[in-house]
Amino acid sequence: MESLGEKLKTARETKGISFDQAGKDTKIAYRYLEALENENFSCFPGETYITGFLRNYGNYLELDVQGLLSLYRAYKIQEQPVPVEQLLKRPSPLPKIAIGALLALLILGAAGGGVYLFMNRPDSPESTAPASRNPVEYVMSGASFEHRFYRGDTLIIPVGEDQLRLELMNLGEVVTIGAPGGPVIIGLSQDANVDLDYTGISSVRISAIDYARNNPDMGVLLRFEINNASFFGQEVMSAGALSMAGQTASTVIFSTINPHPFTLQSQFQAYCMFRWEVLFERDRRERREQFFQRADELNIQAQNGIRIWVSNAQAANFRVIGAGRTIPFELGSPGEVVVADIRWVRDDDNRFRLIVARLET
Repeated sequence: MESLGEKLKTARETKGISFDQAGKDTKIAYRYLEALENENFSCFPGETYITGFLRNYGNYLELDVQGLLSLYRAYKIQEQPVPVEQLLKRPSPLPKIAIGALLALLILGAAGGGVYLFMNRPDSPESTAPASRNPVEYVMSGASFEHRFYRGDTLIIPVGEDQLRLELMNLGEVVTIGAPGGPVIIGLSQDANVDLDYTGISSVRISAIDYARNNPDMGVLLRFEINNASFFGQEVMSAGALSMAGQTASTVIFSTINPHPFTLQSQFQAYCMFRWEVLFERDRRERREQFFQRADELNIQAQNGIRIWVSNAQAANFRVIGAGRTIPFELGSPGEVVVADIRWVRDDDNRFRLIVARLET
């Protein structure tokens, strides 16, 4: 009978998918995918992550997810069984005096180790590690920034003549980031909306994409995204400001005197990992993601804009519906991972254009 790891590996190799491609499509770190195929479950932060990643990876490979979970549970039951001989073994005939001496040595050793740790303890639990690496300062120049940070690293966000600092303070069970309004605490695969200008409106979204709990030497992969364009002095981004958002290409869908609500319609014709969020709307800030299959359909309504992440740019037929018109558009080539905004921008002549703007990934 094929094992859990063998099923995953066989399915991936049969489809001709590399670990790099699988990681990009599923948003699961390379080391976790490799650990699943090697049945090395000790490197996961917890049981929830194992079953969650296994479910997502199984869906991605088009396998029977419930069957995979059953194999995992069977593996856990059979893991490190206690031999019957050990259960029936009689107590050791070691003399009581020897046992007492051994215990005394253990106690003395523990005491000595405690003294050593006390004398060599770090001055503060927030000290920056590793010692061989100096903290790095990054500057955010677009609408998003993604990088692996280590304790003490800082991100500078220019706002007019001011510079706002976000510093990675600590890595433990959770990620702690120092911000002007106070510490921001994020768990693995979680987001935090941060109000940097004290208006009650989120300015920046911070996402902890990948890190190993209680292992600061591994660092944390963080993503910073501008939530509120007015934070930079404009209610709607002008066409001249598009280069600031990391735009590589754009397509005009509508041109009008006044912007209006619109619907993004996605009709899927192949397997696809799809993530989306509505931009610049105070009561609709959550990011959502879902695996879609052939014949699935998704409609997203928005007032100002939508940001989408697609694991396969031609897995769906995309249309924008608004003001009585339906306009189809394409995002990219087959198998291409694309991040794009569908949003209103203002021209120099004060007309508005609804554009599809691809972002750098």
